Amino acid sequence: MEAVLWYVLTGTRGGENRVRILRALEAQPRNANQLAEALDLDYKTVRHHLDVLMENDVVQRSGDDYGAVYLPSGRCRANWETVETIIQRMDQ
Repeated sequence: MEAVLWYVLTGTRGGENRVRILRALEAQPRNANQLAEALDLDYKTVRHHLDVLMENDVVQRSGDDYGAVYLPSGRCRANWETVETIIQRMDQ
């Protein structure tokens, strides 16, 4: 999982937005629309990044369709120290 986190959050275009989304979800689970508003991003952009994060088991979805709420997956939480390391390096 550590390699997946490094790749998805730093090794691809859009990593910065994925880190922002992950930080927001760690603070409070939200749906895509709430994330778009909170992060001042386009809804379609947020949906794209959520899809990437879900495909890589970094976030999970609770519920269906428009109102689905997203939160960090259990695997992501178990490796949260790696996420924190990535965030610190990106903040420098």
